[in-house]
Amino acid sequence: MVFTSTRVIPKRLNIRVNVATLMLLSVILTVFYFLLMKDCRKIQESRDKPKFRLIIVILTSPDALRVRDAIRKTWLTEETENTRHFFVIGTLDLQQEMLETLESEQDKFHDLLLLPRLQDSYGTLTKKILQAMQRLHEDFSFDYLLKVDDDSFVLLHRMLTDLDVWEAKGSRKELYWGFFNGRANVKKTGPWKEIGWNLCDYYLPYAVGGGYVLSFNLVKFIAQNADVLRLFNSEDVSIGLWLSPIANIERKHDVRFDTEYMSRGCSNQYIVTHKQGPENMKALHDFYTSTGNLCSKETRSRMSYHYNWTVPPSQCCNRQVGVI
Repeated sequence: MVFTSTRVIPKRLNIRVNVATLMLLSVILTVFYFLLMKDCRKIQESRDKPKFRLIIVILTSPDALRVRDAIRKTWLTEETENTRHFFVIGTLDLQQEMLETLESEQDKFHDLLLLPRLQDSYGTLTKKILQAMQRLHEDFSFDYLLKVDDDSFVLLHRMLTDLDVWEAKGSRKELYWGFFNGRANVKKTGPWKEIGWNLCDYYLPYAVGGGYVLSFNLVKFIAQNADVLRLFNSEDVSIGLWLSPIANIERKHDVRFDTEYMSRGCSNQYIVTHKQGPENMKALHDFYTSTGNLCSKETRSRMSYHYNWTVPPSQCCNRQVGVI
């Protein structure tokens, strides 16, 4: 009897071990299946999203219909099937009459990105670009994003051509392209004052807000980390801060971006020029389409600079005669 019992115990133990092993394998396979399906869904969702070469984000105000119409009739006429533009507007607390006007505009043009959780004002521009990036990252697949203000004029075909040239060089870096400033003093007064800026004596290097381009992965990084990013009054300063720790990024300073707080004049080399009202946009567009030149007469009202990335930011940006 003793001999028999010693043989039964291992059999029972073996059965228990086999059952436990099967249960463990079942759990592993179940987890693997759900992870695989999750990845498959992500891939499928990415494939299902509309795909564009360039998404154009134009920050505008609710009552700026005349300005938006001027943009639609001028530089946006160069849009191709590989580009898509959106006028971004916050609609929180708007009067019913204004909401109805915007709805009518949306029905006609289908190019408004309305943000119902955002009150539209100068003080919410950083939240505005952040929410816009979240929505666009969620709804679209794209290679690059161009952010401009509604008083910026853009030569889209030049920009698209330059993006092709940049990619043809074989760079594996992410692109942050615009006119950079590395020695801007922290604003202490006015609408752009930054009470909470305690990082250094200057703003970190950033592409000024009249127009800049970000590659998709940079937009993705910002959109996915939106809940933990520090927000400052200036959206362009905030973008520069958020992207400052990112590795494998090319900060491309380009003097053809006339995108500072005031225009530097008019140059036929410009890709983007800031501080242009509806009348100026029409004049620029008409002259460009008829002659191939942006300016009827090239002018310079403010000197420019080539950014020196080999020195500290406080020494980066010495304005010189002869730079557009």
